[in-house]
Amino acid sequence: MYTTSPMRAGWSSTLRFDRAEAGGSLGDLGTFIPLLVAMVHKCGLQLGPSLLAGGLMNIVTGLAFGIPMPVQPMKAIATVAIAEGMNESQILAAGIATGVVILVLGVTGLVDWLNRAVPRAVVRGLQLALGLKLLTGGYSMIVGTQIWFGWDSIGLGILCTSLVLILYFSTRVPGALVVFGIGLLALLVAQPSLVAGTTLGMSWHWPDLGHSRDWLTGLWRGALPQVPLTTLNSVIAVCALSTDLFPNRPASPKKVAISVGLMNLICCPFGAMPICHGAGGLAAQYRFGARTGGSVVMLGAAKAILAVFFGGSLLLWLRHYPQSVLGVLLLFSGLELAMVCRDQNRRVDFFVMLMTAGACMAVNTAVGFVVGWIIAAALTWGLFRIEPPTSAGETPA
Repeated sequence: MYTTSPMRAGWSSTLRFDRAEAGGSLGDLGTFIPLLVAMVHKCGLQLGPSLLAGGLMNIVTGLAFGIPMPVQPMKAIATVAIAEGMNESQILAAGIATGVVILVLGVTGLVDWLNRAVPRAVVRGLQLALGLKLLTGGYSMIVGTQIWFGWDSIGLGILCTSLVLILYFSTRVPGALVVFGIGLLALLVAQPSLVAGTTLGMSWHWPDLGHSRDWLTGLWRGALPQVPLTTLNSVIAVCALSTDLFPNRPASPKKVAISVGLMNLICCPFGAMPICHGAGGLAAQYRFGARTGGSVVMLGAAKAILAVFFGGSLLLWLRHYPQSVLGVLLLFSGLELAMVCRDQNRRVDFFVMLMTAGACMAVNTAVGFVVGWIIAAALTWGLFRIEPPTSAGETPA
């Protein structure tokens, strides 16, 4: 847990736009960039609307909360879409459905009830499975190049992996951002004609949301596992962390839930990726120097400018982006997501987490969530035991 004393955290809520805030704004790009790029690359999601919506919501939340509140892709939806092949309509349907549920939970105050109803071990099992899916998907993309040396090769993937490992614990240099830059450099060297083909403007079209099959797929495979994950990580955990980091201006669960719901109901119908807030993003931005909402306002302005003026050209660039570098970015996004599960050290919780993750990996994330919840409920009701029985007078270990 990232904590700080009230003395250190007692900054003014006035937005600041200095070097420290600018550096802090980059802290969460290690999650934002690989998931967005992969959904554009593999699922056909529109880059321009996603980048523009992410930027505008950065600006709005920075002004509304006064702290570096992150705007991230919804990890469950993004990971399932990348690993299991959801299309644009299914992704957007999942985002809209999740937005409706989270908004209702926030307005009614039921968000705290859902947080108690879904066992933490089940949510951790979802996160573990999603992290492993990203890890294996990233590894497959690196070795899938099938060549050892070149501008898109296994060798480049190994080099980028080494760099991320070296910079993994750095508080000054975001390793994922450095690797993304290396990928752009490799792309320009391999295909210099892309520079000449760069034009102004944003590519955009109305998404097709009229197919009931896409809505059912989005609800079952995307929204169902995303709702508890959003409730825990994007509402409950981010509010708890904001209290630790900014005790004079913490975010409230109701306000954060309403924010997440409205962001998706406003943005997804226009083709933008499902987005949320997140404790990991807040911790990362704080770690790199962000202390006010000015950091995310600057980040949002940069995203919006790129989307409006270069959105169409960036889409062309991302279509040719080195697969090996994208694989490295996904690999370490998966590592970050899976590492949050290390807090499940009780035997029962660890068992539920593993069973949930196993079902997610064997079938799909929605089935894994249901299986995990049933197992957790059976353990709670005493239908079966996994703790070894103790002899009379013997104290359990």
